[in-house]
Amino acid sequence: MDVTDSQVERWLREDVGHHDVTNEVPGETTGRLVATEAGTVAALSAAAAVFEYLDCSVTFPLGGAGERVLGQPRPEIEAATGTGRAVDPETTVLRVEGAARDVLRGERVAVNLVAHASGIATRTRAAVDAARAVSENVRIAGTRKTTPGLRGVEKRAIAAGGGDTHRLDLSHMAMVKDNHVAELGLEGAIEHVRERVSFATKIEAEVEDPADGARVAAAGADVVLFDNLDPAAVERGVEGLPADTIAEASGGITLETVPDYAATGVDVVSLGSLTHSAPALDFSFRTD
Repeated sequence: MDVTDSQVERWLREDVGHHDVTNEVPGETTGRLVATEAGTVAALSAAAAVFEYLDCSVTFPLGGAGERVLGQPRPEIEAATGTGRAVDPETTVLRVEGAARDVLRGERVAVNLVAHASGIATRTRAAVDAARAVSENVRIAGTRKTTPGLRGVEKRAIAAGGGDTHRLDLSHMAMVKDNHVAELGLEGAIEHVRERVSFATKIEAEVEDPADGARVAAAGADVVLFDNLDPAAVERGVEGLPADTIAEASGGITLETVPDYAATGVDVVSLGSLTHSAPALDFSFRTD
């Protein structure tokens, strides 16, 4: 999902308010968004959407594309903007030109979006690199622990960092969690879901006992999530699964313990901290 005009309107309304005296500056100006620390950049297309909504023109030094890039398909947007690129301090990632009033009004919203998303992308890249040091095949994934209203931005930031977005919403995959098991039982919960999903929808089941992995796979789960287990327990659970069952580890995993979980044989290591705990990457907006 791309950023929409209605999203940009909400963001600007929140920041500008009904009587902005500060930015009533005459004339035209140019400005640039500059990284002030090293990391992986994300959300440049979202920042551009803010400025374009305000009738400013935007260019992307890292991608070399001009304005109106937002009309292109998603892969071309990322390549053209430079999203996903590693940046050093003092790297200019976006340039903008327009009425001074509009450039200044878009500045803070754009900086906040890029800083927040780039923090997620940077943390994701660190997790991916840690996992790749152990296994070339394991995927690092996010979760649904996202900021309301910013899921699209945050999920794309995970992708920019080399991670897997996991399910984007409840319709993308049916997940049987502990609350469902408490109501219907392990096999009963999977059967309940299986009767209601499309043939195209995968079913994932969460287990907190390694031995239950084989049980839920036999009951029809396509993905087994080993939740809040230590690496040794996850490894035991993975050993009992059929070869065609996807194994995922999640729950309390940190950047420091990612390699331990990547070594267990799971296909996916998911971390809610990619979105809910990533520190913002610092950026500065400078007018020329």
